Amino acid sequence: MRILYPFLFILAFNLMSCLPFKSLNSTTFIKANDVFILGNNVHGKFYINVTNTSNVELQIWQYPIDGGRHSPINLKPSSSVKVNVDKNTSLRIENNNNQEVSLKLKVKGDTGLSMGYKN
Repeated sequence: MRILYPFLFILAFNLMSCLPFKSLNSTTFIKANDVFILGNNVHGKFYINVTNTSNVELQIWQYPIDGGRHSPINLKPSSSVKVNVDKNTSLRIENNNNQEVSLKLKVKGDTGLSMGYKN
């Protein structure tokens, strides 16, 4: 019986590590007058909860990879927004201020997203 418990623990641990938990948590910093782009690649749908933890307003846009932009959001300081992002669409978070900002991101769905900055 003593041998059975460690075996069951190892089996459960291995099974849990194989499950596809599709979520990503991140604290992201954007320099003054810079832009953070999430998902500028081919991908499926994802859902993101963005929390502005700084004291200035941020602007968020959705950019389909085949062109255009839509769904502008002005994110006030200390507020959150949940955004449903279609497949093959990037989320562009713009810091048009003269100070660095921070935000918390929680992504669910397709997490195989490119991440980068563009000034």
